[in-house]
Amino acid sequence: MKLKAVGIYTPDVLISTGSEDAFIKLKTVDQGACLNMLYVLEGAIQGIRWHDLDINKKAELKDFFDHIK
Repeated sequence: MKLKAVGIYTPDVLISTGSEDAFIKLKTVDQGACLNMLYVLEGAIQGIRWHDLDINKKAELKDFFDHIK
């Protein structure tokens, strides 16, 4: 992932940044960043596969993604 390119070098930095802000930073270096990437970031923060994210969290992230498009 391109996290290092946006200054996110460790899991702790990712956690403190949060998935939404990390995704916004990633969009600056990867215009093709997609909804699944946002899910992956949140999954990494929670320590789970993105497929296992709570359905409500996925809906919240999708709303965020649709809003920033």
